Amino acid sequence: MVPVLARPSAAHAADTWSPKVPVRIVVPFAAGGTSDIVARLLATHLAHVLGQAVIVENRAGAGGNIGISGVARATPDGQTLLLASSSFVTNPALYPDKRPYDPVRQFTPISLVVTSPDVIVVSAKSPLTKLSDLLSLAKAKDGALNYATPGKGNSVHLGGELLWQRAKVNLLHVPYSGSAPAVQAVLSGQVDCALVALPVASPQIEGGLLRALTVGSLQRWPDLPQVPTIAESGFPGYRSETMQALFAPAGTPSAAIERINAEVRRILKIPDVAERLRDMGFTAVGSLSSELATRVAEEVPRWAKVAATGHIRAD
Repeated sequence: MVPVLARPSAAHAADTWSPKVPVRIVVPFAAGGTSDIVARLLATHLAHVLGQAVIVENRAGAGGNIGISGVARATPDGQTLLLASSSFVTNPALYPDKRPYDPVRQFTPISLVVTSPDVIVVSAKSPLTKLSDLLSLAKAKDGALNYATPGKGNSVHLGGELLWQRAKVNLLHVPYSGSAPAVQAVLSGQVDCALVALPVASPQIEGGLLRALTVGSLQRWPDLPQVPTIAESGFPGYRSETMQALFAPAGTPSAAIERINAEVRRILKIPDVAERLRDMGFTAVGSLSSELATRVAEEVPRWAKVAATGHIRAD
């Protein structure tokens, strides 16, 4: 049985916002994915401390745009929330002529929940052992090397494009229908390397089937201390990681945002919760609302520039 937080005292609850009806956390992807798992973990604990049922609603479609846009139009009363992945900040870049939603104006950030670095992997049989090997080979064989990602235009793809643009190399992008097929493509020799979120590649890395060349987080991943970051491999400030973050529709009362933020941050400090997330390949963050707002404001134009430079658009 997963331990949960104690309910706030009656005196404390009297001065804080509380939902009047069950709370919905909309996940813009199908059930069973990482966003869904993180949302359900939060929902279990939030229901206890808020005194209302917290329901996870999966609204998949259009790369997350359907669920995200639905929350943007929801009543801003604190009772409809969004658990979004990095696609929240990258999707608008893929629709420059008609953006599906405005991630800054139509949403109020609550908290950055977890992050996980993207990783560049090759087969364990590959002669490549570090990022510089890959980039040198890419320069020598301009356009001949290929790389797999979980799909066209997602955050992992854009993270790869940002690296190739900064390194001034040209690799052929081979999009797959998810991270698992992209990893399998490396294992079977269909592609030279892959960029995927670390949780998907971890079992094959630990099993000795894949070699991690580098990770996209600003700090080295604790379970892979020997693998350098891209930032320390000649690209200062580079960051490409998958995030899961909680948002509410713009106009949601500040009391609701503050209460949910405080509860999420407390939940993420529960040892069993942090350990479970770590086992999945995530780092529990639990940021302030203002910190998430700053990150969104930085990342939206950054990925828009990468997409424009690489001529990457939604199909």
